Amino acid sequence: MSKSPETPQSPTTAKRRPAAGRARRSGKDADLPGDSQQHELIGTAANQTLAGNPLVSVRPADLASSAGYLLKAVGKSPLKAGYHLGGYLKELRAIVGGTSSLAPDPKDKRFADPAWQSNFLLRALLQNYLAGQNEFARFIDATDLAPLEKSRAQFVASLLADAVAPSNSPLTNPAALRKLVDTGGMSLARGFRQFTRDLLNNRGLPTQVDSTPFKVGENIAAAKGEVVFRSEMFELLQFAPTTGNAYARPLVMSPPQINKYYAIDLSPEKSLIKWIQDSGVNLFVISWRNPTSEHRDWGLSDYAMCLDQAVDVARQITGSPDVNMWGSCSGGITLAAYLGWLAARGEGHKVANTSWAVCVLDMPSALDDTTLGLFTTPAALRAAKASSRRKGVLSGQEMARMFAWMRPNDLIWNYWVNNYLLGNKPPAFDILAWNNDTTRLPAQLHADYLDLVQLNPYSNPGTLSIAGESIDMTKVKVGAYVIGGTTDHITPWQGCYGTARLFGEDATYVLSNAGHLQSLVNPPGNPKSFFYSAPASASDPETWLQNAGERQAGSWWPHWREWIQQRSGDSLPAPKKLGSRKYPPLCAAPGTYVLES
Repeated sequence: MSKSPETPQSPTTAKRRPAAGRARRSGKDADLPGDSQQHELIGTAANQTLAGNPLVSVRPADLASSAGYLLKAVGKSPLKAGYHLGGYLKELRAIVGGTSSLAPDPKDKRFADPAWQSNFLLRALLQNYLAGQNEFARFIDATDLAPLEKSRAQFVASLLADAVAPSNSPLTNPAALRKLVDTGGMSLARGFRQFTRDLLNNRGLPTQVDSTPFKVGENIAAAKGEVVFRSEMFELLQFAPTTGNAYARPLVMSPPQINKYYAIDLSPEKSLIKWIQDSGVNLFVISWRNPTSEHRDWGLSDYAMCLDQAVDVARQITGSPDVNMWGSCSGGITLAAYLGWLAARGEGHKVANTSWAVCVLDMPSALDDTTLGLFTTPAALRAAKASSRRKGVLSGQEMARMFAWMRPNDLIWNYWVNNYLLGNKPPAFDILAWNNDTTRLPAQLHADYLDLVQLNPYSNPGTLSIAGESIDMTKVKVGAYVIGGTTDHITPWQGCYGTARLFGEDATYVLSNAGHLQSLVNPPGNPKSFFYSAPASASDPETWLQNAGERQAGSWWPHWREWIQQRSGDSLPAPKKLGSRKYPPLCAAPGTYVLES
């Protein structure tokens, strides 16, 4: 079957490219976007959210040590260094003579402005930058460094290349120069003020979002519901169906601990919570408490037991003997631990069906072919554990900063140009506001997650114990619907397919043309959306994709609605009140824990 160009690449062809934005040779001009800088930022925002991969905490020391491999490469291969220097000088002569055909990748939005091609000086400057970047990358490829050392050297080289790109300078960025003239210098003055403010208040990184228009509980996280249970670790929110009838079996959601739950309840038109309410499903959502250092001992077992509390509350309120469950990203990791615990106790009947959004349970595949994977060494894991143990928590802000340096063009230099060179305010965008509303991980939970990398317990029975029970996922028998995203760089879609395989060949796997968060926040109406869907019957993801049939236009939400409705029991009159006599409403959603910073 022929696939469209948008079909994801196989693991053998979609290799890591540390030198982001590497040049190509072409006589054709790139397609030029017509959107403004702010629209470009918003357009990439959903693909570049932190969104929670707490498996590894990359430290500045890890990056600094990798820089030593560059020096080692030159020291070990001086003749090769000289050869590639000669290649650079040869290309430089062609640039000066106007015969160079070097051009940026057409997808590299940094150089989309027509002036990079129409102005001789800017074109020569850009080609000089690309020539140096290319030869440096080729030199590292040609060295005798060990594979891991070579990959780390390439990564550091890409960081340096991204930093010195001519698009980052106010004197050589054509859009910044035009705005400087048009505003009589005011754009640069505004940019300098914003730079100074970030230097003092944001530890030198550009602010990514103007969060002031967004108020939790007012225009985001505003779905109507009630807090029906509160413990020290979480609040349980109940959202009643908006339909006249409701299905008997409720759905209990386990969101990630590294972010606040309301990614699924942004504006009403992209609220998954509202979509579920409109589907006639009685929904319960956990809102995790934002832990502090005094909660350092909360671990994976404690969080799994929270799911058991939530399930029992939902069963009591609805009168249903069992529930369906949903786990997103690291919330799915917790859900898997809970299901293994239930199976070990002979209580698997409490959960009938499960949905898994962008969740990888085979831990090594969450790091394969990713930048984070470069730094996943036993020494790095030990150091990451020790760091969070000392502090009591792993800060979401710290993780966000290091995550930004994993993708600097999207998460740093984009905003550098927008905020400082153009003097624009950061964009006001709900997804970015949510992403900026970070949480913390208790030290024990962080350590437990790091242990998962080494133990890979969901694929290796008996290596994980939850609340005294040995976990064996082969004993978990539930229906499963698993969603992955073609451009997800946090939980790769191939790894998400492995999650579906854990639950047997009857599990449904859905592959959406989206990134990590967009795979979840995927409401109908986007004409560019499409997905593939088929049972997880193939042994590997590439074979599954080849046999998945033609792609289906639109969002997967209606597809999932049909799947969950068929598995939610009888249709009964919707409840007139939320909660029950035993669990009366405590306050309106979104509750109190989500407001804690």
